[in-house]
Amino acid sequence: MEFVIKISQFLLSLSLLIILHELGHFIPAKAFKTRVEKFYLFFDVKFSLFKKKIGETVYGIGWLPLGGYVKISGMIDESMDTEQMSQPAQPWEFRSKPAWQRLIIMLGGVTVNFLLAILIYIGMSYFYGDKYLPNENIKDGLAIESTVANKAGLLTGDKILAVDGDKIETYSQISEKVLFGKEITIERNGEQSIVTLPEDFLAQLIDSKEKRFINLREPFVVFQVPDTSFNKGSNLVKGDIITRINDKETRYADQVKEALELFKGNEVDAEVLRDGETFNTSLKINEEGMLGMIYATNITSETLEALNYYKYETKSYGFFESFPVGLTKAKDRMVSYWDQLGAIFTPSTGAYKGVGGFKAIYDIFPNVWSWQVFWSITAFLSIMLGVLNLLPIPALDGGHVMFLLYEMVSGRKPGDKFMEYAQMVGFFILIALVLFANGNDIFKAIFD
Repeated sequence: MEFVIKISQFLLSLSLLIILHELGHFIPAKAFKTRVEKFYLFFDVKFSLFKKKIGETVYGIGWLPLGGYVKISGMIDESMDTEQMSQPAQPWEFRSKPAWQRLIIMLGGVTVNFLLAILIYIGMSYFYGDKYLPNENIKDGLAIESTVANKAGLLTGDKILAVDGDKIETYSQISEKVLFGKEITIERNGEQSIVTLPEDFLAQLIDSKEKRFINLREPFVVFQVPDTSFNKGSNLVKGDIITRINDKETRYADQVKEALELFKGNEVDAEVLRDGETFNTSLKINEEGMLGMIYATNITSETLEALNYYKYETKSYGFFESFPVGLTKAKDRMVSYWDQLGAIFTPSTGAYKGVGGFKAIYDIFPNVWSWQVFWSITAFLSIMLGVLNLLPIPALDGGHVMFLLYEMVSGRKPGDKFMEYAQMVGFFILIALVLFANGNDIFKAIFD
């Protein structure tokens, strides 16, 4: 059932983004009286799952879910229809239109992607508002369990105040900014200092295959005491929180682990919190520093707030207030994704190792259906699709835009043969990028 929910969200989001992107090309093409021969969701290599001709356009669904396309008459595109291009230009063809009209047609797809993201963020701001944890409300620092981050100088209990001079306002900003940052301003034991991360920090994280990086410090909440546990008689039940071991305060799980290492092989006195009341019990710690029980991880924000560990804030927006908020969110995500691309195309960072394909996109969708999460992911994917399509690679919208701008500035139109070769080169570059990204997915699935 979880697979059905995840794949349904993945396909719905992907289909919505493809259709709207291609509609962004279709509408201005029709407005400028340019013939659109095909409008397809997914690729119809050899055959289609569905197709129907309405007017001069064939609308269909292909079987290969790697994207979609509109085929515009008189345009050198991925169809490589050289036979049509060898005929005299017709008034309804793309190549017969003024350069400014062709530019608008080519920019239509990415324009829709960016507008869609803005509209989604505006809608989410209005309907859901924002629930966030102010960075100043993280009183005892963060849980930084990554050995790579520890080696670089970030330790559990550190408060991260700024990255590259930009103040951190909320907890949700921290991980991404640190991943692509250089200088981290921290507070440790009341004193501020700067940690400079190595250039290949991200590559080291990817190579380490560690799942946890920077998280909130959580209490040690008992999840289960197995019947075979040597602490079965300790009277601990699910939901109990260990707050002290001997003379060591253990407000957080990382402090419990430190105490277990300190007192391993001994029987200790433990203070336990249950339903707002505390009691004491004896616990045995084996020679490996284990309690013989399972504790909860990834505790929800609601639970942490109810236990008075963190105070979250909620902000609601009126209809008109949501517009600038949504616009700012879209801008921030766009800038963030450009920064990520910059890191990916800088080999020394090693960020390219983290590039993923369709499985990586599939994996970010949750196992349960949440419209709020669905729209949030779809908005980000829309920005990602828009930004990627603007890359100046022939066969992408950005490649066509690059040649059109050259034509508008120089007054000279690139020849059809040149465009055919450029399109072919761009197509092979795209195939290589797709193979690399999805190859990364396969490699991780096998070796992680």
